[in-house]
Amino acid sequence: MSKKKDEKEFDETDILVNKGKKNDKVIPVKLTGNSRFKFRCHPKVRCFTACCSNVNIALPPYDLLRLRTRLGLAADEFIKQYGEIQILDKTLFPVVTLKMRNDEKKSCPFVTPQGCTVYEDRPNICRYYPVGMATLRKVDAETGRDEFYFMTKEDHCKGFEEDKEWTIAEWRVDQGADFYDEMNRGWMEILIKKKSHGQGKPFPEIKNEMFFKMSFDTDYFRAFVFNSTFLEIYDIPAERIEKVRTDDTELLRLSYEWLRAVLFAEETLTFKEGAIEKRKDQVDKTMRKVYGQKEKGSIGELD
Repeated sequence: MSKKKDEKEFDETDILVNKGKKNDKVIPVKLTGNSRFKFRCHPKVRCFTACCSNVNIALPPYDLLRLRTRLGLAADEFIKQYGEIQILDKTLFPVVTLKMRNDEKKSCPFVTPQGCTVYEDRPNICRYYPVGMATLRKVDAETGRDEFYFMTKEDHCKGFEEDKEWTIAEWRVDQGADFYDEMNRGWMEILIKKKSHGQGKPFPEIKNEMFFKMSFDTDYFRAFVFNSTFLEIYDIPAERIEKVRTDDTELLRLSYEWLRAVLFAEETLTFKEGAIEKRKDQVDKTMRKVYGQKEKGSIGELD
C-alpha cells in the first residue's frame, strides 16, 4: 500500500540513537519524557556487559571527539584504530561506527569484565540504552519532525528486574545524554536535510569528503578556519572566533553551520560586506590565468 503525503515515516537517523542488535525487541509504544520505566545496570546484575557485544554503534562527531580526546588520539588515528566508515543507505553520507573486537562475541574494544573503560566518555547510544529515540517526519516535508522515545528489551537483559524507577527525562539527565543530543543535533539535521533533498541521489565525491572531514576532524576544520580565507569571507563575532580557537564544542557548532551553508546554500553564516564580490574577482583572476585575457563575464566561454 502506498503512503499518502500526509502520513509519517521513520527517519533513518534512528541508527544514531539506538543500538542495533538483531535480537532487540522494540516495544511498540510511543513514549515521552514523562513516561516511566524500571531499569538499573550495575556490576552485580547477572547480565553485566552482555549488551556491549555484537552491536552497531554509530559515532556522531561529538561522540568521536569525546572518545579520541580521552585516548589522546587525532581523529584519523582514532578512526584507523577503532573506527569503520559506513555509508548510510538513504543519505549516502559516510559516517563512523565503532569497530568491534575480532572475537566470538564481537565485543566492544573498551569493555572488560569489570565494565567500560571509557565510561565517562561513552557514546550517546550507550547512555540511552535501553531507551531508544526515533524521529517521525511527514513525507516530503521540511519541518514538522516529531522526536519520541521507545523501549528495547534483549532476552538476556536483567536490568528490567531492578526496582529503580525513572522517567525517561530523569534517565537522560542521569546518563548525561542531554548535552550529547545538543552537540549532535546540528549534524543529524544535515543528514535529514540531505535525505529530504533527494533520497538515493549522491553528492559529488568531493562534497562527501568535505562533509566527512569538516564534521569528524575538528583539528582539520580549525586549521581551515584560521589558515584559509574563511575569516575574510564570513562575519564571525570576535568573541566567537576566540572560543573556536580552543573550544572544540564551539568549533563543531560552527562546522555544522558552515556545512549547511555550502551543501544546501542555507544562510546559516553571514558574509562580510563586499566579501562575495571580492571572492568573485579572485575567481575571475584565477580563471583569466587559465583561459587568457578575455572580457569579464566571458571567462570559460567557447570560441
